[in-house]
Amino acid sequence: MTYENLDSDLINALLEDGRRSLRSLAEELDVSVTTVSNHLRDLEDEGIIEGYTPRLDYDALGYDVTAVMHLKVEGSALTDVTDLLANEPQMVSVYEVTGDYDVLAVGKFKNTDDMNRQIKALLNEAPIRESNTSVVLNAVSENEQFDLDAGDA
Repeated sequence: MTYENLDSDLINALLEDGRRSLRSLAEELDVSVTTVSNHLRDLEDEGIIEGYTPRLDYDALGYDVTAVMHLKVEGSALTDVTDLLANEPQMVSVYEVTGDYDVLAVGKFKNTDDMNRQIKALLNEAPIRESNTSVVLNAVSENEQFDLDAGDA
């Protein structure tokens, strides 16, 4: 193995199983444990690897409703609204976007009553001019990560 693609290969191996030991990674990548450890530390220090967390099945935990909210925000309140949304525990994604709306947010809720209550609270609390909420009927693909091509990392 050349070190040229080591970071990409290391990331791809961790995407398959983030709980892999340094030893098993080193064996697969045909490098020393110290080399794997040093490259991992560098990737973490550079902010490329942000952490190691479990991937949850929210449906299995009772969060059966996924809502996609499009929001138009009052004047200069964009940062306030996105910060508020980002701090809501059930919001899994918050984006500033182009187009007809300013913000797109995705939330997971136990049921439609829970969703309705939280959206109403948000609309009463934040300077939002307009909202459009869609309920997801079927998540075809969600929270997927993709393998890096050699040389991407």
